[in-house]
Amino acid sequence: MSRIEQVLQTLKGQGRKALIPYITAGDPHPDKTVELMHTLVAAGADIIELGVPFSDPMADGPVIALACERALAHNTSLRQVIAMVKEFRKDDGRTPVVLMGYLNPMEAMGYEAFADAAADAGIDGVLTVDLPPEEAEDVAPLFAARNLDPIFLLAPTTTDERIRAISEHSSGYVYYVSFKGVTGAAKIDVDEVAAKVGHIHELTALPVGVGFGIRDAETAAAVGRVSDGVIVGSVLVDTIARNQADTDQLKRALTDLLHPMREALDSLAS
Repeated sequence: MSRIEQVLQTLKGQGRKALIPYITAGDPHPDKTVELMHTLVAAGADIIELGVPFSDPMADGPVIALACERALAHNTSLRQVIAMVKEFRKDDGRTPVVLMGYLNPMEAMGYEAFADAAADAGIDGVLTVDLPPEEAEDVAPLFAARNLDPIFLLAPTTTDERIRAISEHSSGYVYYVSFKGVTGAAKIDVDEVAAKVGHIHELTALPVGVGFGIRDAETAAAVGRVSDGVIVGSVLVDTIARNQADTDQLKRALTDLLHPMREALDSLAS
């Protein structure tokens, strides 16, 4: 059982929902990423999604695209991101870390070299936005051999047949994108999400995390009621952008945003 599966199983047994924050590695500076990861955990994160900066983040809105620009301005590479996780693991061997990004950096590094380095660093899962499962034949065996969970996206338009197919190739959890569009682009429709997530649960035994549109404790609780976890990205990345000049203030701002979400999710515990 992977670290992701262990954490999600424990939470389920407690009647609790996963809080999964996303930040972009190297933003606002590579030297700050590990410190910010620990801040997220202290504020209540169960799993961390760590974005690998990329020059053409096609699924992301302007907030995360600008974060990628800031990280790339400091020459943040995939190898550096992996090294950040290895550094994080010196003090935290419990919190799962999922790398989220695009295929090109992984392809440039080499699939096997990436899988070896990721496993050695203590990375637990990989979500590659532009790698559909039917095109993952080269990487899937490498990930499986190293206990790396491949995580794939589901959309509001995903058909039942495709939900089943994606789930068969996934482990850890599946990531349901709550609306059509890019990150940070719209207000979430909780009733619509509830209906879709309920239907996804009928088609897969995997936990379902919901991302896109989670902005505060209220939306976290609303989505937490109908899912296994909430994924929080753009609002955190925007907080980093607005507080990047002062690290202490940045850490307080992230905590002030994330901790109420943790409390709101825990209030749902049955």
